[in-house]
Amino acid sequence: MKALFPIITASLLCSGTALAQDYDDYDDPIDEESAEARAAKKKKKAEVVREVVKGFYAKANVGTAIFLGNFSGATKAGTSTTIGVGSDFVDQERFSMAWEFSFTQGVHNGMSYEQQADLGCGVGAPCHQGDMRTYAITGSVEASTYPSRRIGLGARLGAGLLTSPLLIEKTAYDTEVIPEFGVDPGYHSGVKPLVFVGPTFEYYSKLSHFSVGIDADVFYGVGWDLGINATGYFKYTF
Repeated sequence: MKALFPIITASLLCSGTALAQDYDDYDDPIDEESAEARAAKKKKKAEVVREVVKGFYAKANVGTAIFLGNFSGATKAGTSTTIGVGSDFVDQERFSMAWEFSFTQGVHNGMSYEQQADLGCGVGAPCHQGDMRTYAITGSVEASTYPSRRIGLGARLGAGLLTSPLLIEKTAYDTEVIPEFGVDPGYHSGVKPLVFVGPTFEYYSKLSHFSVGIDADVFYGVGWDLGINATGYFKYTF
C-alpha cells in the first residue's frame, strides 16, 4: 500500500498539470488576437454596406402635363403617363449618373375645333383637333447628388420624338375641320423633335430595390408647343 502512494500522488499531479494546461489554452493570446481580427473585419464590412441598390431599373411615372405657349388657352392640363428602363453607369457614394429610354402618353381635353376657328388660327387659338392624345419616345441622361444616404437630388436632359395622331377620320378632318381653319397647321401629321430638361428628386426606401420620386421637366416640341411635365414615379432596380 505504501508503494502505491507515490504512484497515485504522481498521477494526480500530472492530471492537475494537464487540466491547468488545457484551461490555459482557452486564454491563449493567439486566440484572443484572432477574435479581435474577426470583429474588426465584421465592423469594416458593416461600414461599407450600401443602403440603396444601383444598376438596371424599370420605372413608371404618372402626373400632369401643362402647355404654356400657343396651346395654353385652348388645351386643358392633361394626364401624363410614362414607362421606361434605364441603368446607372456612374455609381459613387455622393454622385451618380444614369441613362434612360422612355415611352410617354399624354391625354388632353381641348376646345372644339369650331370654337378655335371662331377665335382665329394662330391668333386666339392654335387650331388643333380639340381633345387629343400625344405619344413620345425619349432618351435622357440624369446626374444626381446625395445629401443623405436615401435622398437623391439631380437634373435630367433629354430628347426624342413626339406625335399626335388624329382622333377623327382623316377624310372628315380634311373635308370638315381644315375648311373651318382655313389652313392645316400640321399638328397631327408626322413626328416632331422634342427636347426637355428639369430637376428630379428620388427617395430610396428601406426596401432596398424600391424607390419613389418626382420628375419635373420643361419640354419643347419643335412645331408643337412649350410646356411642363410633372410626374411622380415608382422605380424598381434589379
